[in-house]
Amino acid sequence: MAAKGKNREGYPDPTASEAIGKVANYERRIKGRQSRIAGEHFESMLQASLDFYRDLNLAYIEKTPEPMKPIRPIGAGRFEACYTKSGQPDFKGTLTGGRSIVFEAKHTDGDRIEASRLTEEQIKALETHYQLGAAAFVVVSIGLQDFYRIPWEVWRDMEKIYGHKHIKQTELEPFRVAYMAGVIKVLDGVELEYGEEGETDGNQ
Repeated sequence: MAAKGKNREGYPDPTASEAIGKVANYERRIKGRQSRIAGEHFESMLQASLDFYRDLNLAYIEKTPEPMKPIRPIGAGRFEACYTKSGQPDFKGTLTGGRSIVFEAKHTDGDRIEASRLTEEQIKALETHYQLGAAAFVVVSIGLQDFYRIPWEVWRDMEKIYGHKHIKQTELEPFRVAYMAGVIKVLDGVELEYGEEGETDGNQ
């Protein structure tokens, strides 16, 4: 007869609730890892697209380095480090003609994007750039198949505009950008949307 709390082989025998909890925790870890991989792939797709615009001499936009916190030195000028909470929008640069551009990139596999996906630091940075006249927006990937460029003033005021603190995919349709030949056309139409005098429609 098996001892209490153990199976016939003598290994710990968790209760049903413990087993379900462990499975749920494992599934959350797997989902989180998949989301991180998808997000990194989305940023790689964006970087390749921005290189396309750079080669056409239309813009020069770089990925903002992720802030890191050193943990301990490991010799030869190297150290172990971990990423800290992102404090700046993902991409910054300049459009031909001198206009500054700044945007955050967010991926989801769901049918909506939540306002809470941006940190307070990112919100403050995007608003500051926007008020100073930069082209500021949030680029959203849904399932790595559909892409949208949301003007900062729309993202910032989404609750007032849509009545909730998220934007559904159906509501994103006016902001769709094309994906052709491996390029997310994230900058197409920016000069029209933001005008020639360095003012967005939201500032006019």
